[in-house]
Amino acid sequence: MLKIGLTGGIGSGKSTVCRLFAEFGVPIVDADLIARQLVEPGQPALALIVKSFGSQMLNQDGSLNRARLRDAVFADADKKRELDGIMHPLVYAQIAAEVNALTADYCVIAVPLLLESKNPYAVDRVLLIDCPVDVQIARVIARDKLTRQQVQAIIDSQMPRPERLSKADDVIENMAGPEQLAEQVKRLHNSYILLATVRTQSA
Repeated sequence: MLKIGLTGGIGSGKSTVCRLFAEFGVPIVDADLIARQLVEPGQPALALIVKSFGSQMLNQDGSLNRARLRDAVFADADKKRELDGIMHPLVYAQIAAEVNALTADYCVIAVPLLLESKNPYAVDRVLLIDCPVDVQIARVIARDKLTRQQVQAIIDSQMPRPERLSKADDVIENMAGPEQLAEQVKRLHNSYILLATVRTQSA
């Protein structure tokens, strides 16, 4: 099965693009969703986070205080590396398990930090969802009610846009309207079906 690694900076529109691929019946494996499940109360990842960052990272009901953890790791590069060291192996192991259970021509594996990870999950092609930084900032402020400074700190912690573009096999430019975005997804869907077919025939 052809594995497409979908990535992009915060606010680039990764979730929207995933929904458009899903409308074609393409299975989506979402690293963010997996990560949220892994830090639910009672899960090992949450216990490891508390051990490393302290019980102040928990809400009164024992759930993870995501805002507090986000502020902690984006203010300290060492803490971010520590959190990545906890989460990445667990997330990638679950991604592998979910992908191995699929039967399809191709799947989309959405991993926001696919290019930043030191031990990235192996994919056949990297699909980058791209937009200008000022668009990212405006979208995240509207969506998450963060300050411009908070959003900029997150962007600064991610791979610079030119470097992401240089590492991508395919790029979707998410700067126009929904019709243009849907057309780009449709074009890539057809391309991936063809690639998957050729790959199967040559195997």
